[in-house]
Formats: sequence, structure tokens, C-alpha cells
Amino acid sequence: MTDTLLPPPQILVLEDEPDIAKLICSALAGYGFRADHVATGRELLARARQSPPDLVIVDLGLPDMDGMQVVRELQDGSPCAVLILTGRNDVTDRVLGLELGADDYIVKPFEPRELVARVRSILRRYLRAPAPEADAPERNVAVFGNWRFDSARHALIGADGGEVGLSAAEAVLLLALLRRPNKILSREQLLGERDVDPFDRSIDVRISRLRRKLDDDPYNPKLIKTVYGAGYLFSAQVSWE
Repeated sequence: MTDTLLPPPQILVLEDEPDIAKLICSALAGYGFRADHVATGRELLARARQSPPDLVIVDLGLPDMDGMQVVRELQDGSPCAVLILTGRNDVTDRVLGLELGADDYIVKPFEPRELVARVRSILRRYLRAPAPEADAPERNVAVFGNWRFDSARHALIGADGGEVGLSAAEAVLLLALLRRPNKILSREQLLGERDVDPFDRSIDVRISRLRRKLDDDPYNPKLIKTVYGAGYLFSAQVSWE
């Protein structure tokens, strides 16, 4: 059973091998999810432009384009949650996928039940955003330093009025930090999970990416500070409009 969500999450499966696509969709259907299969990167990007999905499962080896390019274009045009499912087991591919905005990375062959668990975990992060603090109820725009963040549109706006592009993963992470400023948040809290693999560096990659977009010096960050052994702290006054 999926969590009770209205409307149900839309999942697109980008996989050029029909048998593997069938296995993925059947596994998801067995737990109450509805997933649609597409076989090419261009088809997926076209579908996403028409109706942005909640989550996309992306194979990297495609007949028409590289899966990494699909992830890049998807996050630029129709940001959503992304799970990469591929036969590539190279660390460079894992890091690049996370850098481009993917939320998770699974190597084939895979266990269908683990895939479903990863999907559910990712969707919980997106579809159940962290509860706002008592002093920031029902307000969508956070103001901090020279920045404004419109959480309804996932739009980060600079002092000059220009928007900085954020992937869906970056926007959710920034929102979690903004809702609990000046408090140490563990990697588990930021990922929305009770147990995080100690070797899972995905949150650290996203923090690094977010710092760059906020012009926060990675060697001496002023906004997102690392509290070694504990987590991260958003060191700024935040007001909500």
C-alpha cells in the first residue's frame, strides 16, 4: 500500500528494455503505485513538459540520448524527483547523477522490493514537506540575506530579481533548512528518513550544490554551516511573507 496521497503520485519509468520495464511497473503496481513506461529520453521529456511527474525512474543507457542528459534537461525544465536505475556501477556516474539532481541511484540487477522502498522514501520527502515552525505558518515566501525563496514555485530569487535555477531535490532541501533556521539538522532529518547509510553521501553532495547556488563559499560557508558529527545548520535570520 502507498501512503494516502491525493492525487496519487505520477511515476514515469524510462527504460528501453521491455522486460525490465515490465518488471519495474509490475513491482510498483503490486504496492499500489501507478507507473507509465516510456522507452526514449525524448518521449519522457515531452511527457514531462505536458504533465510534470512526481517521480521518474531513469535508465542511463538509452537508444536516443544519454540518461544523464535526460536528468539535466528534466531538472532544468520540469523539476521532479529522480531515481537512476542503471547497470553503470562507476562512482563517477553516481556522483554526476546526484550533482545533476537525482535523489537516489540503484545499480542493476536490483531487488524489486528495494526499488519500491526507495521510491516510497523519495516520495515521502517530496509529498510530505517538513512542518513549518510556529512563527512561519502558511507563508510561502522566505526572506533571508539578499535572497527570497518562493516555496510554492521552488523559485530562488536574488537581490537583482533574477531567478537561480533549483532542482526539485535542492528546493526541498532548502525548504527544510529555511523552516528550521539556526538549528542543527541531522542528515536523517534533511533526508526525511530514520536510518541513513553512513556511506550515503547524497545529502552532502546536495548541500555542496546548494551552497554554490547561494554564493556560499564552500571553504568558509556563512549560510549553511557543517557541524561535524551532527549535521548542518542554516545560519541566517529567516522571515516569512
